[in-house]
Amino acid sequence: MEPPPWAAELWQEVTQLRAEVAHLRRENLELRQQAGYWQSRHRDALKRVAVLEQEVERLQGENRKLQDQLFGRKSEQQTAVDRSNQLDDAEEETTPKRKRGQQADRPGPKRRNYDHLPVVPEFRDLPEEARVCAQCGEPLLSKGDTQDSEQIEIEVRAYRRRIRRRRYRRVCQCAGLPTTFTAPPPPKLLPKGLLGTSVWVEILLAKFANHQPSERLLTQWRWLGLDLAAGTVTDGLQRLEPLFAPIYEALRQRNQQPGYHLADETRWLVFIVQEGKVGYGWWLWVFSSSDSVVYILDPSRSHAVPDAHWSAETSGVLVVDRYSAYKAMAAVKAGRLLLAFCWAHVRRDFIRVGKGWVELKAWALAWLRRIRDLYRLNRQRLLQPADGELAIEADRGLRQVIAAMQAQREQELAEPNLREPCRKALTSLQEHWQGLTLFVNDPRIPMDNNSSERRARGPALGRKNYYGSGALWSGRLAAMLFSIFATLDLAKLNPRLWLRWYLDSCAAAGGQAPPRIDAFLPWNLSSEQRGDLSVPGSGPASADTANTS
Repeated sequence: MEPPPWAAELWQEVTQLRAEVAHLRRENLELRQQAGYWQSRHRDALKRVAVLEQEVERLQGENRKLQDQLFGRKSEQQTAVDRSNQLDDAEEETTPKRKRGQQADRPGPKRRNYDHLPVVPEFRDLPEEARVCAQCGEPLLSKGDTQDSEQIEIEVRAYRRRIRRRRYRRVCQCAGLPTTFTAPPPPKLLPKGLLGTSVWVEILLAKFANHQPSERLLTQWRWLGLDLAAGTVTDGLQRLEPLFAPIYEALRQRNQQPGYHLADETRWLVFIVQEGKVGYGWWLWVFSSSDSVVYILDPSRSHAVPDAHWSAETSGVLVVDRYSAYKAMAAVKAGRLLLAFCWAHVRRDFIRVGKGWVELKAWALAWLRRIRDLYRLNRQRLLQPADGELAIEADRGLRQVIAAMQAQREQELAEPNLREPCRKALTSLQEHWQGLTLFVNDPRIPMDNNSSERRARGPALGRKNYYGSGALWSGRLAAMLFSIFATLDLAKLNPRLWLRWYLDSCAAAGGQAPPRIDAFLPWNLSSEQRGDLSVPGSGPASADTANTS
């Protein structure tokens, strides 16, 4: 039996609908796949946007830090208002600013005593026409006394020291003897040199103690009528360099003894071509102990320099920043030399966070206050007798602050949403915690490395003024004299008096270093010598003392 006509039409319609449904299913599947793809792409894009936003935020913070490093305050010296510990304009405005100059609630400074300066009398008289009575014309009678007052003057002059050696003639008839006898010449620092010891003292002090370019000093002398050639000065400095080598070596040996030390390094330029080295950048290392300071000039900034200065058997404590070269020292790895890290560098970490990210200022300020409490309590502990009640109380408070800081650090690091700048600062604090807390049990250890940084500041000023050294011997001379002047400053000795004493002794030794170098070292001076070399305007203790040869 044949199907009715409407059945064929219905079957055809069903076939078309099935095909259409199959097409729609395929299209739906394709659209679902595309929707899933674009959703995943959207998620990836959102992740990339979040990463880029964090990177932009980080770069903006770094930019603010660099702007502050370039244009902000460079000194660690505290101002009347501790602005670095505030970081908040609103809080800063509520703190009254102290006026400059002498404060009304503080005692005035004591008048300085200048009795050690020599007196040059100067008499002032009335003009001749004023020595009569203005009314009757009767002459005035001198009372025989004066009304005295004083002014301090400085007179700098260059002069020629003309040495006239007396000659004698023999009148006897003795055979085999010269006929004429002449007085011996005075000692000379540089044989056949024209410049006297006083000139070289001024040159060395100007360049290596005051960090003044030689050309500027020579210009000042030209205004006084003394025109020296720069080549004469350069040649003389090169001839003087061997005279300071024994003193420098004695300082190095003293500085290498076990104990408490500080170390730092700064850039120094030496304009020589050295095989295997690109550029002229060298490093000036400064190592300080309780009674000596040594500068070492080296082309490298690696741990080989402090390793060469201190042997692997050296013991003690070395206060440093967090530079990795100190951590790689052989004595440190052996556990004999302990590294005490600098709290001033830790403090700068939190200052950078507060200045780089405005929204983190309150967080940074809280940590800066904790560090300020550490400094305050440690200062109180050091100013009091060790067994006194105030010192014990300050020590107890110091340990409580240290424990609270450690607990706060661990609590914040455990927070998963801690911002990356905060985490970076706290991680560094955690890694260096052992070295940062050595001072707690040993008050002799300073909390920071600021004294070494201050000792590197003078050479850094010289680096800017005369660009470093033009020769290797010049660099060696700079390191020697930086070491000598810093050690004299540590011993509170007058560098001008000591230098004149030493160079006069070199002249007496025939232009060579004196054989008894130990007599010139600050820790070997007698109390009388120390007093004479410390008081301005006074010379060495005696002629016998100065002539150590």
